[in-house]
Amino acid sequence: MVVEFKDHFSGLAANYAAFRPHYPETLYSELAALVDHHGLAWDCGCGNGQASVGLAKHFERVIATDPSAPQIEKAIAADGVTYAVCPAEDAPVLADGSVDLILAAQAAHWFDLPKFYDEVRRVARPGAKLVLLSYRPTQVEDDAANAALQRFYADGIGAYWPPERRHVDEGYANIPFPFPEEPGPDLTMAVSWPLDRLVAYAGTWSAVKEFRVKTGKDPLPGFRDALAEVWGDPDTPKRVFWPLTFRIGRV
Repeated sequence: MVVEFKDHFSGLAANYAAFRPHYPETLYSELAALVDHHGLAWDCGCGNGQASVGLAKHFERVIATDPSAPQIEKAIAADGVTYAVCPAEDAPVLADGSVDLILAAQAAHWFDLPKFYDEVRRVARPGAKLVLLSYRPTQVEDDAANAALQRFYADGIGAYWPPERRHVDEGYANIPFPFPEEPGPDLTMAVSWPLDRLVAYAGTWSAVKEFRVKTGKDPLPGFRDALAEVWGDPDTPKRVFWPLTFRIGRV
């Protein structure tokens, strides 16, 4: 099967690995508790392998796949994790009926979902679970700084987000999901960042990349100036957070 993919992140692979936030460790124990068997987990659309490494603490093996070779080249090496370059819709590295947990973390909105779901059915063992994980748009626990961030997200670069981004904004609530469903845990990803760390993270957004390509300009200096007006001491950290959302199904 030949699968085309929209490559928004290969050119950002180094920054993506350096500046993306990390999921809470409790996420992986919650995911492991969804299934009775812990032989093999598949992290599809794994990016730099952050979730792959977390899953490896709870599963005998993790196979982590991404269609972007630069992302896989920057992925985190860990015992029990095998990386492969291939799309989520066609993963020949996985045997039929072999996978206990299938995770797509902040990735499913890029997939050809009908083809992906067919691949899920092929590789899942009886009792396997599929988890589509996303995190809502970034929030700052400071009203003025959060207002500046939301203006940048919606107005400054809003026209440059790919259309699939709406699924993240909606918490995956409106994507098709053809499996018997169960609720997910109540979790939030949170960090404490100074001003420039938040700006560096914004630099990993696909809309920032597209803004630069389409306009020949960099939107980050203006964003930093707007944040600096309301942040106070730029070295003082503020709480930055993302509520996690889940679609969990029995395959």
